[in-house]
Amino acid sequence: GTFVTKVTATDADDPVYGNSAKLVYSILEGQPYFSIEPHTAIIKTALPNMDREAKEEYFVVIQAKDMGGHMGGLSGTTTVTITLTDVNDNPPKFAQSLYHFSVMEDVALGEPIGRVKANDLDIGENAKSSYDIIEGDGMDIFEITTDAQTQDGIIRVRKPLDFETKKSYTLKVEAANIHIDPRFLSGGPFKDTATVKIVVEDADEPPVFSSPTYLLEVHENAALNSVLGQVTAHDPDVSSSPIRFSIDRHTDLERQFNINAEDGKITLATPLDRETSTWHNITIVATETRNHSQVSRVPVAIKVLDVNDNAPEFASEHEAFLCENGKPGQVIQIVSAVDKDDPKNGHYFLYSLLPEMVNNPNFTIKKNEDNTLSILAKHSGFSRQKQEVYLLPIVISDSGTPPMSSTSTLTIRVCGCSSEGIVQSCNVEAYVLPIGLSMGALIAILACIILLLVIVVLFVTLRRHKNEPLIIKDDEDVRENIIRYDDEGGGEEDTEAFDIATLQNPDGINGFLPRKDIKPDLQFMPRQGLAPVPNGVDVDEFINVRLHEADNDPTAPPYDSIQIYGYEGKGSAAGSLSSLESSTSDSDQNFDYLSEWGPRFKRLGELYSVGESDKET
Repeated sequence: GTFVTKVTATDADDPVYGNSAKLVYSILEGQPYFSIEPHTAIIKTALPNMDREAKEEYFVVIQAKDMGGHMGGLSGTTTVTITLTDVNDNPPKFAQSLYHFSVMEDVALGEPIGRVKANDLDIGENAKSSYDIIEGDGMDIFEITTDAQTQDGIIRVRKPLDFETKKSYTLKVEAANIHIDPRFLSGGPFKDTATVKIVVEDADEPPVFSSPTYLLEVHENAALNSVLGQVTAHDPDVSSSPIRFSIDRHTDLERQFNINAEDGKITLATPLDRETSTWHNITIVATETRNHSQVSRVPVAIKVLDVNDNAPEFASEHEAFLCENGKPGQVIQIVSAVDKDDPKNGHYFLYSLLPEMVNNPNFTIKKNEDNTLSILAKHSGFSRQKQEVYLLPIVISDSGTPPMSSTSTLTIRVCGCSSEGIVQSCNVEAYVLPIGLSMGALIAILACIILLLVIVVLFVTLRRHKNEPLIIKDDEDVRENIIRYDDEGGGEEDTEAFDIATLQNPDGINGFLPRKDIKPDLQFMPRQGLAPVPNGVDVDEFINVRLHEADNDPTAPPYDSIQIYGYEGKGSAAGSLSSLESSTSDSDQNFDYLSEWGPRFKRLGELYSVGESDKET
């Protein structure tokens, strides 16, 4: 009895014709699922709890009949398509109650290892489900997420697996609808569960060190080959392959350490010096002997401990200045010392004079609370004329075990000072300047002397250059080295500079071959001069006459530069093929021999034979 829809029909007849316009509706097809009110055309469901999953779409044929449905009335029909919409009235169901998966123990974290699927007969939002692990011994090892596209449950690894520790896991997985319709809660829980068993398979794993890092300490005076410490590693696989240890030499370029390949003991290979390097960081490599591709690395930090092997010394080279007018007990200089060693309790220095200088009549020393030393004068009246420089050896000792000491010498220079104690000069001026000149005056005098010497040298150099004669001596005259070449070469046409005998006719080597690129040796009589041309002569005739004379005069330039090679090679039956300077003409030659040269010259022979026959006729 649930309302579905309402249909309407119209009648074109006029209502005045009785009851012709009164329509009555009925269902011809679609029973017994739907019913219709005859006069209101309201369609309702005829059965309760219709199931979309069983049938989603219905076709209902409605008839409308006028005249109140009486006989003689007219009728019309229409088809109504009724589609059932989905509601969440079905829970998700796993396709199987037990799933089996296997995974290698070295699988990466987050890698999916399997999928489970809970099917829901509903569609759209009503079919969406969420997955969760509710029980099992691997709840903290695995996780399950929902694939938004396929609605599958994807099982992933959350923590590393270890075949040697645990070989299998059992999980209980639940799938539940996200959107639940309260009207159908009485239909039961909208969720389902399934059991998932995961088997871990063994994989060849690299060695595992007993510690992720190692820290070793060694004194800098440790003996060579002494053991500094040991690293250990094992093969976690069931086969338990033996392990070999080595040092990555990229981390120990100076090869200061060695390691025993069998037991992993690290030994010292070269002496250590804490003052040079306090820390050494190396990498130890562990390799399986049965599978060299399985390698592990671990960092090892080695701290070099200090020993008292350096003597203290002055922090810098000190030079003290003592005023001639100084007073007894006056502090001349305060010095400090440094030690390259680093004792745990800090530095404490002891200062003393050499045994033979303990009773020094001029100076004494005093230790200060800040570990420094003060140098004091015992008396006054120091004089540069008497002694300009004093050397005071001081012994500096530390408090280490064993104690180390060194002797440093302090230079004390006697200087002239003002009444306020400001140092003015430390040179022995009394001997150098008895007339009382100051150091500044002496420097000015020296500067003037040097300037005068420079001026004199420049003047002499200029005079010397001025007095030198301008005429160059014969042996220095570079013009005599110039070689003049007055003859002009023949260029590319000059063949006299090399042997061209191979291009000449051997039969005429001793003969004379005329050159056409030089003036002929033949002497011709000079041409008779033409009489002056009268005015009005034809210029064209004059030019032609001059041209004819030049063409027939071999002594007139330009000369013919054609090179003549009349020799065609020995053994040629044809002789010379050149027509230049030939002693015979075409009319004097017989070409019958061309027919004897073979098929290639047959046609040529016929042509010349025809020519000879034409001449005879």
